[in-house]
Amino acid sequence: MKAIVFTQHGLPLTDPASLYDSDLPAPVPGPRDLLVEVRAIAVNPVDTKVRAGSGSTDQPKVLGWDAVGVVRAIGEQVTLFQPGDEVFYAGAIDRPGSYSELHLVDERIVGHKPRSLDNASAAALPLTSITAWELLFDRLGVREGGGEGQSLLIVGASGGVGSILTQLARQLTNLTVIGTASRPETQAWVRQLGAHQVIDHNQPLAPQLEAVGIGQVDLVISLTHTDRHFAQLVEVLRPQGRLALIDDPASLDVVPLKRKSLSLHWELMFTRSLYQTADMIKQHELLERIAGLVDEGVIKTTLGEHFGAINAANLRRAHELIESGKAKGKVVLEGF
Repeated sequence: MKAIVFTQHGLPLTDPASLYDSDLPAPVPGPRDLLVEVRAIAVNPVDTKVRAGSGSTDQPKVLGWDAVGVVRAIGEQVTLFQPGDEVFYAGAIDRPGSYSELHLVDERIVGHKPRSLDNASAAALPLTSITAWELLFDRLGVREGGGEGQSLLIVGASGGVGSILTQLARQLTNLTVIGTASRPETQAWVRQLGAHQVIDHNQPLAPQLEAVGIGQVDLVISLTHTDRHFAQLVEVLRPQGRLALIDDPASLDVVPLKRKSLSLHWELMFTRSLYQTADMIKQHELLERIAGLVDEGVIKTTLGEHFGAINAANLRRAHELIESGKAKGKVVLEGF
């Protein structure tokens, strides 16, 4: 099967060996696996972070954790899907990725593709939808239909996770949603997604919140550069507020949280699959719910740019855009 791989971490994207086209043996499904013929993928920051690590690999490594495809075979214990089903999912970080024609994934983290979306539009959703849903409802404990009288600040609202998180918070809760974005085009995007207010994270946050009549906020979800904004986030949070994040600060001094009794929550959407948790199937249920919300017109795809066919050259371009920090929504590739 065709696959895009690498064997050496940390190579610059100008080096063709940083991601290159290859052929690998077709995988064989385990008991709870689906064998999926991949039709479209999306590129996420985790893809670039893994590639940019250090050291070399014994075998060619396949990246990619967002995919849409068709089930071609199933393991003997599979009960949720049948061959021919169209599916979407975000995969598991400890298994080979989706930059390949055929891909194995545990059925418990897979959903049926939204019927109303084409493959590319659906590929933009799984990883970010799971991350956003778990941040809002699992980590911060917001209830669907809840949040009346409370406010949520989303730092980095125009990116992949921010784009779906803004919609979920606006459509499924009564929170006042404030998103941050630094450029006119990304600020307009966040407004289109439903944010009540948009401010610039490159400017002091507190005066901007005061200017729009918000003042302090009850909840913060920080999606990027948390270490750079941390002191300001503590400042703008109300006493007993909650802060959640997904990025990887080199260090984070949490002592300033004590005075306000602020709580800190970290989200990694791979945790359930990585540890085979007892509630792992919740990601299947979550993706089924997302598909339903899309088909009902409640939320929309966050596809930002389509980079063409799934090949090494186009994936290097996609990684470059993600690493620039200027991507709006999700970058998607389709077909081999």
